[in-house]
Amino acid sequence: MTKNDWRAPRNLLKVSVVVAIVTIVLKTLAWWLTDSVALLSDAMESFVNLASALFALHMVTVAARPADDGHPYGHHKAEYFSAGFEGILIVGAALGIIVSAVNRLLHPQALGQLDVGLTLSVVSAILNGALAMVMLRSARQYRSAALEGDARHLMTDVWTSGGVVVGLVAATLTGWLWLDAVVAIAVAINILREGWHLIWSSSQSLMDEAVEPEVKASIQKVLTLFSHSREGSEIIRFDHVTSRRAGPRCFVDMHMHMPAHWTLGRAAALRGDVELALVDAVPGLIATIQLLPNDVETHVHVSEVDSA
Repeated sequence: MTKNDWRAPRNLLKVSVVVAIVTIVLKTLAWWLTDSVALLSDAMESFVNLASALFALHMVTVAARPADDGHPYGHHKAEYFSAGFEGILIVGAALGIIVSAVNRLLHPQALGQLDVGLTLSVVSAILNGALAMVMLRSARQYRSAALEGDARHLMTDVWTSGGVVVGLVAATLTGWLWLDAVVAIAVAINILREGWHLIWSSSQSLMDEAVEPEVKASIQKVLTLFSHSREGSEIIRFDHVTSRRAGPRCFVDMHMHMPAHWTLGRAAALRGDVELALVDAVPGLIATIQLLPNDVETHVHVSEVDSA
């Protein structure tokens, strides 16, 4: 995949901005026609979608910047700020929906032109749902936290619209106007759950969370391939293997032990082979390998240690 691919994070986030503007117009018109607090809550969430898409677009741009003197390891973690920001906005929107819904629950009002209003809401949901599905697939391919956050945000919008439509139809059929507010509260609770998930996952990533188990297994497989022993004595071994993820990048640090009589050139050549094998097994991996003689041990406490 390249940045010119239409499914690249920057391109899809630009589409997200346009779709957010379109859905704001549609949902605001739906609320104006019906005077439904549930549709108002739906429209409020679309304003949040616009703000979050703009922020995510900016963070993806920052994350793509090359490493510099002030940020020698790159700017990959910028995407996690976007995902966390998305989560905070989702929680804020949910709380706003609950406040409006409680007020309407205490003061029920007749609903207006539901046929047109609900049609506009359904069209908005289809636009958001289609875009969210494409964004989720692209987020997995590009390992983009910002894109995943925006996609999940859009999916909460789809759930909101679906719940609103069901609630308003039920309110119309039964004459129970309080259903409008109850459905809005139920949808808000679901949105709160999604927002908390985004905040939690982004916070874990900002704290240098280890790579996924399957990636660890791929790294370990390569190290096992290069490990050698003769007559019970280890000739090549690896220890203090630690990993972390930052956006689309994976990082792994380790010690590689070899016979003390090896020349530096021979040891460096083997290290190069190991690095190439690791990158081939895990695309985007950046490996840092410290060379040590077999009779030298370091005293570093690391919780994530795999010896090969």
